[in-house]
Amino acid sequence: MTTASPFDFETLGKLPDAANTGAYADSAARHSPALDDALDFTLAPELEATEPPEARGDSRDDVRLMISSRSTPEIIHTRFSEIGAALRAGDALVINTSGVLNAALKATRADGQREIELHLSTRLPGGFWTVEPRTPLPAGSAPLSDDFAGETLALPSGATATLHAPYPVGANPPRLWLASLHMPLPLHEYLAHNGFPIRYGYVPKFWPNSYYQTVYVTEPGSAEMPSAGRAFTRTLMAQLVARGVLFAPLLLHTGVSSLEAHEPPYEEYYRVSASTARLINTARAAGGRIIAIGTTAVRTLETVADDRGEVHPGEGWTSLVVTPERGIRAADGLLTGLHEPRSSHLAMLEALVGRDHLTRTYTAAIERRYLWHEFGDLHLLLP
Repeated sequence: MTTASPFDFETLGKLPDAANTGAYADSAARHSPALDDALDFTLAPELEATEPPEARGDSRDDVRLMISSRSTPEIIHTRFSEIGAALRAGDALVINTSGVLNAALKATRADGQREIELHLSTRLPGGFWTVEPRTPLPAGSAPLSDDFAGETLALPSGATATLHAPYPVGANPPRLWLASLHMPLPLHEYLAHNGFPIRYGYVPKFWPNSYYQTVYVTEPGSAEMPSAGRAFTRTLMAQLVARGVLFAPLLLHTGVSSLEAHEPPYEEYYRVSASTARLINTARAAGGRIIAIGTTAVRTLETVADDRGEVHPGEGWTSLVVTPERGIRAADGLLTGLHEPRSSHLAMLEALVGRDHLTRTYTAAIERRYLWHEFGDLHLLLP
């Protein structure tokens, strides 16, 4: 049986912004006013992608792609399969190779009567987890802000989760809880048999875990899919490599993104190898553009980049939030999905291209009926 370490409140107070492995994270942006001022707009329900493109008989790379550059007013509308036309030899695409866990579990409260849904978010130092209790709905789930302090939830197959305190301490109302898990099997094996993918109300149908994986996964660990890379196929990646485009892998295990109150993202585990850092720095020195595939790749790059934008190897937990006032040092471009109004992701995009450009492209996406969320369309932002 695998069991988390005994609970220790001192561990909670010592969580690093990043491990002491050469990283250069700065956490002041977590409480930046820029997060409160992120781009706001109305997202119509019909623009929410309710199913993967494969359900419509399309390929992963058949989703639509909007291409914009901060150096020109032109906006190009195409298909993702044509992304190679916007790339050039020597560009480095930074991919997050984290795989998605079956991070949602059915749970029973301590009274033995009430059924809820528990979402695992992030494994923390000391063997603890952050978890999110939610109310099950016919499609997806909703936040649950009850007091769970000290409560042990029963999980399938004899496992339990004890919720110790709100995370971070003092959160009101609490969304995440610091928890210790007690499982009869190793985590990945247990979740494969007893868990299911996290989904929200805009995806009414259950889809197997394979629909939430990118084709370049190397290590499971994310609560939700790093979805910007979902549209890549192995054939398309081979075509890009043949044209001289580079792929630079790193790892960031994403936590839950169900931040209905637009909270900044919490700590997430990352790892950047020496070979990846060297590849990125060499590509930039040779004149190539560093294009992050997803906001998770940006967060990781910025965590391990110094003030000059040079990328260093590193490993740990990052709490960095990228805002316009902080800026972006290591990434020149970004491939990303379309994000909800006022989300912290939009503050990151604004840091890269500015508010005017972001407003113009999101207006175009709405007018042209692009689809939002993890199964939706994509936006390539270039220098």
